[in-house]
Amino acid sequence: MVWLLRKCIKCGGYTLNKDKCVHCGGEVKIPHPAKFSPNDKYIEYRVALKEGV
Repeated sequence: MVWLLRKCIKCGGYTLNKDKCVHCGGEVKIPHPAKFSPNDKYIEYRVALKEGV
C-alpha cells in the first residue's frame, strides 16, 4: 500500500503533494511510522542509534 498523505515539517499541515507544503512551501514527510516486524535483523542497530550508543 502506498501512503498518500504527507505532513509539513514547518507548519504541521497535511497535504497530498509529495514535494512541498501548499500552505507554507515547507518540506513534507510521511507521517506514518515504519512497519514493525519481530524478525527484524537490524533492530540492534536501530536501538543503538536511537539511544545514541
